[in-house]
Amino acid sequence: MTKGQVAEVHSAEADGTGAHGAKSQSAEAQSAKAQTQASKADATKERILAAASRLFAEKGYDEVTMRQIAAEVKRSHTTIYLYYKDKQALLHELSEGPLQGAQHALERILDDSTMSPEQRLKAVGRATIRFCLANRNTYNVLIAADAGRVDAREPTTELNALRNAIFELLTRSVTACLPADLPIEEQLKVSRIYFFLLRGIIGTYETSKEPLAALMARLELTFDEAAEVTLAGFKQRFAYDGSTT
Repeated sequence: MTKGQVAEVHSAEADGTGAHGAKSQSAEAQSAKAQTQASKADATKERILAAASRLFAEKGYDEVTMRQIAAEVKRSHTTIYLYYKDKQALLHELSEGPLQGAQHALERILDDSTMSPEQRLKAVGRATIRFCLANRNTYNVLIAADAGRVDAREPTTELNALRNAIFELLTRSVTACLPADLPIEEQLKVSRIYFFLLRGIIGTYETSKEPLAALMARLELTFDEAAEVTLAGFKQRFAYDGSTT
């Protein structure tokens, strides 16, 4: 090969017109195409999740079908199944992240040794109210859709196992303020009662247009007093009975 031919080869490789350059350009094009397809897939998944969240909140989880979700995002129902195998998988995807965040927040409160048991109970109550009102359009879906029993020893889904773990944290916050030998049945009962209290508060304000920060600042003391009164009732009951049975 002459010097001129060598120079032409080097020039072709440099400007991408040679064999090596062509392969490089082809690989880059394929990579770009793959990234575009992945981006489109992610966008489609987000649209599906948003539609499912909206429909679950509006109609109720049990009433919504995969076909309705597909129609909402203007896709065939077969397309939805490429991303989520069923409605339960959609519910899991929507709920797992927020519920894990709530779980970690409650764990931090219960692990705070600087607070008394009563202070932790109030803090857990406030955190639960704040979480639900921050997700006021979907909290019923997050905590109740396709839910099992909170005392189930073997929850049927990972999502219900997570929900039960959160309820167990609520139970810990209540029973830490009561007699240590309280039977399991009584622990479950008082935890449910406290949960009913929180649900009542949340339901009262779930349609409020007041910003969450302003609402909490205005009513936190009232929420705390509700917890105090409920706890006082528990303590009085067990003291009056003279036992924990």
